Amino acid sequence: MSYAQRKQLSGNPALSVFLTVAVVGSLLYAIVTGLAYDVVKKAAENLKVIDVEQQPPPPQQPPPPPKDMPKVPPPPVTPPPLVQVNTPPPPTIQTVTAPPPPVYIPPVVAAPPPPPAPPPPHKTVSAQSAKGDLRTLFTTDDYPASAASAGAEGTAQAELTIGADGRVVGCNLIRSTGNSALDSATCSILRRRAKFTPARDSNGNPTTDTITTPPIRWQLEG
Repeated sequence: MSYAQRKQLSGNPALSVFLTVAVVGSLLYAIVTGLAYDVVKKAAENLKVIDVEQQPPPPQQPPPPPKDMPKVPPPPVTPPPLVQVNTPPPPTIQTVTAPPPPVYIPPVVAAPPPPPAPPPPHKTVSAQSAKGDLRTLFTTDDYPASAASAGAEGTAQAELTIGADGRVVGCNLIRSTGNSALDSATCSILRRRAKFTPARDSNGNPTTDTITTPPIRWQLEG
């Protein structure tokens, strides 16, 4: 650049700036272009071709059934028909069993009946009243007050059981006066006052006896 040109440029600052930018841009372009060429060359050398085998897409699975859809049970399996085979019955085997020997049962001999009990000894002597007539045992003082106030009268007769000691051990009215107080007084007086000579058996021993009293009249005094 000549001196005249530098002088011209120094006199025009805008032009000098433009020229400076142009020169710097040209240098940068040259550097960038050279570096890019080297990078592309090295990449082409290192590039390896890989043959990729294309695989078929996986089979599509059917979509799941909706949750609200009712479950359908599998169809029932029908068993095969039964084949009946007629099997002949087994042969019958008859077993002949000999009858057992008879069992001898000895006859049962009945025991002889016990001998009959000896009859009781017969009474040879009946009981007799030691005081004579039984009606003398009753007095007017024995008249029950309830019967007297009711004006009750009547005749009683009793069957007495006499013990071996001669005392009355049982009294059974065979004839009633019709008044319970008179009947009760009759047996009560005979048990307390009557005394008998006991009966005796054939061996002479005292024994029990039963006698019937004469009629006993209960009557109020006129």
